[in-house]
Amino acid sequence: MRADHDAVKKQLSIARGQLEGIAKMVDEDAYCIDVSNQLMATIALLKRLNIKVLSAHLEGCVSEAAKSQDDALLQEKIIEVEQMLKRLSD
Repeated sequence: MRADHDAVKKQLSIARGQLEGIAKMVDEDAYCIDVSNQLMATIALLKRLNIKVLSAHLEGCVSEAAKSQDDALLQEKIIEVEQMLKRLSD
């Protein structure tokens, strides 16, 4: 992975903490809207993190494939990105 490992791990740690907090809220029978707000905040964090990881993929792996002039490798990377975009739109 080409993304900044420390930054990714930090964001994942934050998301983990949020999820643990949400689980505690559920155990404590917290107000549904409060739980939902925390879930949306965690989802938003993970979406932002995913964009960073995908950007790193484009800037690193896809860019290197293009520079290599290996058409098969570049096509493979393009297909990966297309598949990811389809999954993101579902």
